[in-house]
Amino acid sequence: MEAIYLDHAATTPMDPRVLEAMQPVYQEVFGNPSSVHSFGRKARQWLDAARRVMAGSIGANEKEIIFTSGGTEADNLALIGTAMANRDKGNHIITTVQEHHATLHTAEYLETQGFKVTFLPVDESGSVKVEHLEQALRDDTILVSVMYVNNETGVVQPIAEIGAVLRDHQAYFHTDAVQAFGLLDLDVTELGVDMLTVSSHKINGPKGIGFLYAADHVKLQALQFGGEQERKRRPGTENVPGAVGFQKAVELAQKNKEANQKRYQHFRQLFLDELRNENIRFDVNGEETATVPSIVNLSFPGTNVETLLMNFDLDGVAASSGSACTAGSVEPSHVLSAMFGSDHACTTNSIRFSFGSYNTEENVTEAAWRVARIVKRLTER
Repeated sequence: MEAIYLDHAATTPMDPRVLEAMQPVYQEVFGNPSSVHSFGRKARQWLDAARRVMAGSIGANEKEIIFTSGGTEADNLALIGTAMANRDKGNHIITTVQEHHATLHTAEYLETQGFKVTFLPVDESGSVKVEHLEQALRDDTILVSVMYVNNETGVVQPIAEIGAVLRDHQAYFHTDAVQAFGLLDLDVTELGVDMLTVSSHKINGPKGIGFLYAADHVKLQALQFGGEQERKRRPGTENVPGAVGFQKAVELAQKNKEANQKRYQHFRQLFLDELRNENIRFDVNGEETATVPSIVNLSFPGTNVETLLMNFDLDGVAASSGSACTAGSVEPSHVLSAMFGSDHACTTNSIRFSFGSYNTEENVTEAAWRVARIVKRLTER
């Protein structure tokens, strides 16, 4: 039985062309990019070329790209780095209740450091309302962080509209664009963002590398202490092979963006149509017309997350949930709780399916049939 991967929002398989691009760097480019000799200069050339590609992909300047170990570090640097560096201007931060934990837990940490954090609500569509942001904005607000695409529901947030509201305000605007990059057009100037997070392993690149775009005017405090790499914002010897692999993944994502959008939309519709053909009861969580095509979050009435995921896995279908599953209990998804309330059944019976490069029409159809068979078995008892 073929195992079918429907969890691309968690991580993606590395594209063979990415691995091919990295191999000569591992074998031949071992110099430290900070070294002045020829070996170091050679490594620096590779690193600079990768940085230029990252910058070009979002309409930024290469000096505004900070390589990190991934999205989590980039989010931490954006929030803690700007909060600590700008405390003289205020101590109020705005984010949302449905952020990725890399942002949510960082905001909660900043509360323990004396910062006041406003967590904006979301409605049942999964979207933040710009008017709620306007109401929460204060003179002492120094940072706003709103994710571009929610990692559980795929709902696209009104980033450009928020950017317009903040254009004449002192607050820096950060967006975690990890789930948006490679599918949506991102231009930091048009969006009005000061900082933006991207992760390599979400776009078929290597794990362990990402970047934070931080506009030249952003006052940012480094979180670590050491050398003066990344223009004194992130010390430590840079991951040159990772950067080269990331570069290739970005190039491929940019080249195939429109084709992938259509392909994943087709897979999503195929999956939902097959479930409907099998007469499966389900609800789509989040406004369907406002999501990226690669993610769909489904609630299956009369089921629970643990049983669903266990049975899917046994039947060779890999999917996931925002719920934290532990022995004998389920912690409801914080995203769905924010949308529907913590007592709503969908918080513990919903599954995220996410499509990507590992999928074909055949295995998406097969996966839907397996899911339908399992749901029928679990609900017809």
